[in-house]
Amino acid sequence: MAKAKSQYVCQECGTVHPKWLGRCEGCGAWNTLVEEAVSEPARGGKRKSGRGVTFTGLKGTGEQPPRRVSGLAEFDRTCGGGLVPGSSVLIGGDPGIGKSTLALQVAARLAAREGISCAYVSGEEATDQVRLRAQRLDLADAPVALAAATNVEDILPALEAPDAPEVLVVDSIQTMHTAELDSAPGTVSQVRASAQYLIRAAKAYGIAVVLVGHVTKEGTLAGPKVLEHMVDAVLTFEGERGHQFRILRAIKNRYGATDEIGVFEMTEAGLAEVANPSALFLAERRGRVAGSAVFAGMEGTRPVLVEIQALVASSALATPRRAVVGWDPNRLSMILAVLEARCGVLLAGQDVYLNVAGGLRVAEPAADLAVAAALLSAASDEPVAEDAVLFGEIGLSGEVRPVGQAEQRLKEAAKLGFASAWMPPRRGSRAPAPPAGIAADELGHLDDLVGRFSDLPTRRRRRDSDGDGDHPAHEP
Repeated sequence: MAKAKSQYVCQECGTVHPKWLGRCEGCGAWNTLVEEAVSEPARGGKRKSGRGVTFTGLKGTGEQPPRRVSGLAEFDRTCGGGLVPGSSVLIGGDPGIGKSTLALQVAARLAAREGISCAYVSGEEATDQVRLRAQRLDLADAPVALAAATNVEDILPALEAPDAPEVLVVDSIQTMHTAELDSAPGTVSQVRASAQYLIRAAKAYGIAVVLVGHVTKEGTLAGPKVLEHMVDAVLTFEGERGHQFRILRAIKNRYGATDEIGVFEMTEAGLAEVANPSALFLAERRGRVAGSAVFAGMEGTRPVLVEIQALVASSALATPRRAVVGWDPNRLSMILAVLEARCGVLLAGQDVYLNVAGGLRVAEPAADLAVAAALLSAASDEPVAEDAVLFGEIGLSGEVRPVGQAEQRLKEAAKLGFASAWMPPRRGSRAPAPPAGIAADELGHLDDLVGRFSDLPTRRRRRDSDGDGDHPAHEP
């Protein structure tokens, strides 16, 4: 009898190895290779002939079915306006962040509000456990079909039936398996095959499938990346355990904008929508405090105001600490280097701590000016103007560069009562004027910001840009 062939697949990156190794050659992870059986090709090695495909034009004649709107405005916004029939959505996040709660609330809202038939398949909990969560969330009366299953072959017949659900929630995809593969549930092969069966059924019968996914210890979606390529939309559920705020972020969406966010608040009755996240993030802000600056940012199409906090303290270490929460540590190093090289502000020998209040993660470079202001305020022990918001990108030569969607940022700041905006210079005659109630305070170079703070750490002399001599960099 011929020996069954096998291969070893990394559970982190999906790299295939012919033999077992302690360390994956693809991603460098240790002890992640799992043995999986190799399916034998057809005898003779000939490719089976298919039925062929029929090509059509880009312009269609049929009308697109309407999106299925759940009524949770923050979820629908992140999805691009609701669930598209025949689409697949993957929701990932840390354990205990609220993925199952969100999926159950969406299914209950669709079934109760829109009259859409919804089914919830749990692979991790028994039906009684899901019912207990529904009672706690006051969703027990919602007409949602409930089942506990882990075999994909048991789920597919229900999707082919005449009374098949219009929306299917699978919690979670890592618990699903198919009998066609010998590997254990949760392996790359099982996750890929199970997701493929469900996605194929969703597109064939016009069912919107919501898959709940686990994340690895590094915070990336388990699967690995192959699962993100298969689905139509990838949503990540973010938040700190010490904060009640939860952020649903779209990192891939074939039917809507990427980088869109929805903001929720975790309460005893489940996830509550936050219609005005700017007011929520600034609710606990104290005015006239050194080391604090308000950044006017953009998350997708939504302007969000968030507080940037900085602390500069003397260091007893040979290498001072640089601790960052909610921002890019490499970008902080760049801002510190520009402050020293272009403006003469020396913070190299001090510990620097930076925090984005509220648990939000900021990725856009428009936060550079607000971070620099918070650092200068903390170093000089002088607060930034309480009624000022900041945004702008800082270049390596110290110039403050314009950023996109300035008008939306200014409107959000004016709506929340801010009187001035420290921002890059407006270019051209077509630049929109700031809305009524807020003044544009334009800064062309980082020196203009440094000059607003006195008693800063020792500054060194720097050379003129034209090279004709040295001069002090804005001595206080």
